[in-house]
Amino acid sequence: MPIGTGVDTHVFCRIICLLLSTLWLRFVYANDQRERERERERERERLECVEFHSLPFLGNGIKTYKYNALTFIPLNLFEQFKRVANLYFLALLILQIIPEISTLPWYTTLVPLVLVLGITAIKDLVDDLVRDSSTSCRFQESKWMSIHVGDVVRLKKNDHIPADILLLSSSNPNSLCYVETAELDGETNLKFKMGLKVTDERLQEEHQLAQFDAMIVCEEPNNRLDKFTGTMRWRKDRFPLDLDNMILRGCRIRNTDVCHGLVIFAGADTKIMRNGGKTRFKRTKIDELMNYMVYSIFVILILLCAGLAIGNSFWYEEVGSRAWYLKDGKDQTASYRGFLSFWGYIIVLNTMVPISLYVSVEVIRLGQSKFINWDLQMYYQEKDTPAKARTTTLNEQLGQIEYIFSDKTGTLTQNIMAFKKCTIAGRTFVDFSWNKYADSKFEYLDHSLVACIRSKKDKDAMEFFKLLSLCHTVMLVYQAASPDEGALVTAARNFGFVFLSRTQDTITISEMDQEMTYEVLALLDFNSDRKRMSIILRFPDGRIRLYCKGADTVIYERLSPNSRHKEVTQTALDIFANQTLRTLCLCYKDISKQEFDAWAKKHKAASVAMSNREAALDGVYEQIESNLMMIGATAIEDKLQDGVPETIAKLAKADIKIWVLTGDKKETAENIGYSCELLTDNMQIHYGEDIKLNRHVCVFSPQNEILYEKKKKRRRLRLKRLGRRPVPATPQDATQPIDDWEKESRQVDFVNMACECEAVICCRVTPKQKANVVSLVKKYKKAVTLSIGDGANDVNMIKTADIGVGISGQEGMQAVMSSDYAFAQFRYLERLLLVHGRWSYIRMCKFLRYFFFKNFAFTLVHFWYSFFNGFSAQVAYEDWFITLYNVMYSSLPVLLVGLLDQDVNDKLSRKFPKLYLPGQQGALFNYKNFFISLFHGIFTSLVVFFIPYGAFLQTMGQDGEAPSDYQSLAVVMASSLIFTVNLQISLETSYWTFVNCFAVLCSIAIYFGIMFDIHSAGIHVIFPSTFTFTGVAPNALRQPYLWLTIILTVGISLLPVIFIKFLCKTIWPSVGDNVQRNRKKYEVEEEEKKKPAPFQRDRLSRRSAYAFSHSRGYADLIASGRSIRRRPAAARPDPRDSITEVPQAGNI
Repeated sequence: MPIGTGVDTHVFCRIICLLLSTLWLRFVYANDQRERERERERERERLECVEFHSLPFLGNGIKTYKYNALTFIPLNLFEQFKRVANLYFLALLILQIIPEISTLPWYTTLVPLVLVLGITAIKDLVDDLVRDSSTSCRFQESKWMSIHVGDVVRLKKNDHIPADILLLSSSNPNSLCYVETAELDGETNLKFKMGLKVTDERLQEEHQLAQFDAMIVCEEPNNRLDKFTGTMRWRKDRFPLDLDNMILRGCRIRNTDVCHGLVIFAGADTKIMRNGGKTRFKRTKIDELMNYMVYSIFVILILLCAGLAIGNSFWYEEVGSRAWYLKDGKDQTASYRGFLSFWGYIIVLNTMVPISLYVSVEVIRLGQSKFINWDLQMYYQEKDTPAKARTTTLNEQLGQIEYIFSDKTGTLTQNIMAFKKCTIAGRTFVDFSWNKYADSKFEYLDHSLVACIRSKKDKDAMEFFKLLSLCHTVMLVYQAASPDEGALVTAARNFGFVFLSRTQDTITISEMDQEMTYEVLALLDFNSDRKRMSIILRFPDGRIRLYCKGADTVIYERLSPNSRHKEVTQTALDIFANQTLRTLCLCYKDISKQEFDAWAKKHKAASVAMSNREAALDGVYEQIESNLMMIGATAIEDKLQDGVPETIAKLAKADIKIWVLTGDKKETAENIGYSCELLTDNMQIHYGEDIKLNRHVCVFSPQNEILYEKKKKRRRLRLKRLGRRPVPATPQDATQPIDDWEKESRQVDFVNMACECEAVICCRVTPKQKANVVSLVKKYKKAVTLSIGDGANDVNMIKTADIGVGISGQEGMQAVMSSDYAFAQFRYLERLLLVHGRWSYIRMCKFLRYFFFKNFAFTLVHFWYSFFNGFSAQVAYEDWFITLYNVMYSSLPVLLVGLLDQDVNDKLSRKFPKLYLPGQQGALFNYKNFFISLFHGIFTSLVVFFIPYGAFLQTMGQDGEAPSDYQSLAVVMASSLIFTVNLQISLETSYWTFVNCFAVLCSIAIYFGIMFDIHSAGIHVIFPSTFTFTGVAPNALRQPYLWLTIILTVGISLLPVIFIKFLCKTIWPSVGDNVQRNRKKYEVEEEEKKKPAPFQRDRLSRRSAYAFSHSRGYADLIASGRSIRRRPAAARPDPRDSITEVPQAGNI
């Protein structure tokens, strides 16, 4: 090496080695760091995997029954002993075992208690078995119970979705799958779901599905029907998941032959079940009132017993201790004797708390439920569906309903759209044998329109139906984005303009048997702000034309000044609107090539804008949709169920307020409100977003401040602790309440405002919000509520209301399975409430008033007798009379009144809805009626005791002896009481039958038959210690003056009642009394035939159908071509085959 380099070779080598070592260390460190990161990532995945798999996944079985073999006895007894009376009698039975206290044998309480508990338990078991069988049958058929999280399932067309499933692949291109979501959101138009591209390409065959080993990391189970977030990890890659990839339980597969999916949530974890709410134990208002009355009776009993115990102490101090013949050899003080006397009177007067009341109530309710089941006027013959009372505990509550909360789709409507009328070029306009593509179910009765079409001379008519067949986003097999659009395309098909197929850039139709293909230049889709849609087509001859259809309110603003028929069409629209039809305007515009090219550039620029893209597109659409030429208008009927307007009118006359809670848009719900006459032009319509109460805005929307999210609440509470108001992240957050007091204030304002209205329609509400609205009315108005629906989205509302009614309609059976009552048509609700409900309430109130009366009259005789026996807790009757009084001697007549009585027949009950008002007011059974029964019982007991007592003081028998013994007095008092209570129920009976008459006479006969038997010498010989009244009845009742005493006692007991009833019915008659008085007159009269009143408006207001879609149409999907490209094996379907999809999809 030359010396001139100036660098030592050794030093150079050391530098090179140092550099290499440094690089190696950095490389090793970098590799170690990457390895550590990979290890941490693998650890995180393992932790996530462990956490994910450690979750307690639920099976897919849904339990709606309450008991099983192990829990039935303890759980049923626990529920029964929640009733105060049952618990009281259990304590009483324990007291009767103590000899020093009891003066009655233990069996007098044990027999009725066991009878009550046993009958109630059997009834509860039968109810639960019926509930269980109705649930499991369906699951067993479809084997849903065997499905678990992680299973891959195959579903076919028209199958119900058994769980929340991730769509993997389907027989449609790009794994597209159509689902019907009516049970979730009430919308009948089909939705599309799409699998991931990777699963569509790799999971078509069975062996591919068997090897599928992805891991899904997703959100916890929740009730958000509009949101899903998750990630799929498969083959070292991650794929985002959202709601478009999920098909939820409650949906139904439509227009898709086969699809495959992975179960994500099952059973109670599914979103629809999370929205379903808990099964609540429902009790009637009368049940609650009965409990409070039992408390009151118990307090009265305690006071009476305490007073009598004090009397016993004073009596023993003053009299008993000084009478040598009363000494019993026990060294007990007067106070202690009074204490024992207190418990003795608790036992003697125990019948004031009527143990047999509850079993009698259960028997009556069971019978009333059977009458509902057997009612042929609530039987729907078309589907062989009878009415069904699925519970036996709520019948009388049906007579007290103040608010009805109804679903719309499938409950008020039939889910069927029908093309009814149209106006073409100013003319307002069916045998379809000439059209091979016609729908056999399509009904249209104007033959002049058919003649115009077949002649091919009316260009306006041809253009009208050509527009309907071209301007839409209907997919193959006539899959429409809305039921209205499906009805319009079906109408065009029936008039000879048949939609055949479409691709990404073309649409093919058959025009009067001539196939034509048009090039699609642009598709301007519908949204709720535009209220219209347009399509720009290039005709085969090169012309460019825009077709547009939309709401009249937006179309008329965009018409050309040269457009003809505007005034005539407007008149026709008014007529259609007056008939509550859903109207839609049709128009067109010819566009030059230069104009289209210039517009297309703007459209392309707007479609790729990175910000405010939708607003930019709407602005571009606005430019081309101008100077339109009117063709005509259509009128579609959203068919109501039969009798809906009449039913709503009758219920409104009964002062029942009806609220409609629906997931539909405001315009759609408002249309139905007018159609069913819930809304009229005499009403002033207020929209929630425009109403302010005390500076608070009440909004009928999912963003309602009443129903704000928990995470926002936690954030506000956290900031509240810091003493500052949270900064609103969105305009909705700005109106959210800051604390619970403000939230409650707004809830009260909302309920008060809504309850002032004659009718309320809540739109765009989720299943949970439906339930929350019901609970708010229950909470702040203390009103009796009824919810009625037909889909799984109504289950929570049905469970929340006091009464839940399910309609067995088009949306499955989940609503029916969760309901208390079920039938097939909304119109049956009128008979359920105005007839069965009113009768049940009247019968139950009459039964309870009488039952309390007869027990007070029976028991308080012991109280009066105590003043003559030294307050010694001795009974006034024979032991067996006490045991059998409520079981044999007085139960049958009142049971039949509770089962069969009716003030007026069913026709008059429906003719005079005002008869329903007493039930709403609780006028027939309340504390006032209870105290009237109490004082009536006190009066009767005074008469039953003191008149026989007075008669026995100064009487002489035929044999010259005075029959003044205690046993004869007991027989006379008992006989007088039996005659009095049985004749009293006869005065209360409004509807006499042979059975009622037989029951009264039979009860009296049974009393005398049993009394003579147990007073006979023969039974005394067999049981000398049990039957001690030997020969008393034959000896006492052969004395004529004792019969006169009985007659006098009964007469004095009943005369005041007869006099008061006469005054009430003549001087202060109720509505029911007036109807009863003229009952025969009304029955003879033929009811006037109801003529439907013409629906007239005071203003020109049209309700357009073109606000029907709940989301954007299929324009984006069509433009992407994902739904158009088919596998080579697929072929274009025959339109005639697609007709079979119409009744299944339920929207064409």
